[in-house]
Amino acid sequence: MLSRIDLRGRVPAPVELRAVLPRAEVDVDAVLHRVRPIVDDVAARGVAAVLDATERLDRIRPERVRVPVEELTAALAGLDPSVRAALEETIARARAVHADQRRVDVTTRVVPGGTVTERWVPVARVGLYAPGGLAVYPSSVVMNVVPAQTAGVESLVVCSPPQAEHGGRPHPTILAACALLGVTEVWAVGGAQAVALLSYGGTDTDGAELAPVDLITGPGNIYVTAAKRLLRGLVGIDSEAGPTEIAILADDTADARHVAADLISQAEHDTLAASVLVTTSEELADAVDAELARQVEATKHTERISTALRGKQSGCVLVSTVDDGLRVVDAYAAEHLEIQTADARAVAARVRNAGAVFVGAYSPVSLGDYCAGSNHVLPTGGCARHSSGLSVQTFLRGIHVIDYDERALREVADKVVALATAEDLPAHGQAVTARFDQTPLDEK
Repeated sequence: MLSRIDLRGRVPAPVELRAVLPRAEVDVDAVLHRVRPIVDDVAARGVAAVLDATERLDRIRPERVRVPVEELTAALAGLDPSVRAALEETIARARAVHADQRRVDVTTRVVPGGTVTERWVPVARVGLYAPGGLAVYPSSVVMNVVPAQTAGVESLVVCSPPQAEHGGRPHPTILAACALLGVTEVWAVGGAQAVALLSYGGTDTDGAELAPVDLITGPGNIYVTAAKRLLRGLVGIDSEAGPTEIAILADDTADARHVAADLISQAEHDTLAASVLVTTSEELADAVDAELARQVEATKHTERISTALRGKQSGCVLVSTVDDGLRVVDAYAAEHLEIQTADARAVAARVRNAGAVFVGAYSPVSLGDYCAGSNHVLPTGGCARHSSGLSVQTFLRGIHVIDYDERALREVADKVVALATAEDLPAHGQAVTARFDQTPLDEK
């Protein structure tokens, strides 16, 4: 089921590797012409444009954008007890992990009378996007809300697409997750129009203000991503998320059943989802192929999974050694990377590029999707080479506070003047010397 790339005996340089490894082709630019009119219309007409786009694209027209708080409470009351218990455990574990990410202010005494303090200040208002396409993702609500709350964000709104089968509201499980987290502001809007409304704000059909946000986070489809690209700068964004990815680095100690099940678990998301096996064992590759054929037929979403696994974004890469395999997975920079090798912990410690690393046979990606305590909003498309997943830091800004007294400034004044002169910016130097042109410090 998986196409194969044989790199045994040779592992190309990173530039060539990136060209030959499987990867989903997602051309955001190709849909910008469809998204731009929506964004421009929302900028011009506000909520009326949002509702028109929602009716056209989602085949439902909510009576208003903001979901009443009592409907969140009702959704939680009607939630299946087992799902509620699972969400509560997920929230507790995520809070525990993210609490340790909160940075503290640090003051450095550069010289006597001169300090620089780095203050960590939360973003004032954020918009958190929870998808609602092929599946419903209450877990994504948790993964966005928990770090924002932990960072100290005072105002947040969750956006999720309205569902025709639920009267133009987001899925009840999304609403219930919001209620569990203490979120009181939820907008029934999805797609590019959601990103535009979050960016520009507006007035709801009942006259209530829908305040714009400073930062938008959360994964979405290509239209959400395109809107983020268009509006980046007006608002901050976490990333341009692409289809989900799993890479598994495995040797002959791995269990083919586990490997196949994990590849399938991510292929279940989308026909463009990428499932990549990197292995030193041709025997394991054969066994995984056999397991895929058997397990895919037994899944609920057989057609979707089969399409993803047979797509050019998925495949099996054969390598000679685990060291070679590490070079391959670092070049690939997967959103999710599993290490299923002998001494998996030591191998995982050598990984440089991945959104998240899952160590050994009992740390599957599905655990991270829900209940590990880690965050599942992660960089895709090779962006793990330079970017991190969603965390408390996403919602914090570092602000330097410079506090020098007169003596401390005088001591460094000649250095400032020298550098200002070297850069042909004499007024920079004069802004310092002007403070000392009158009364010398020792006469005061």
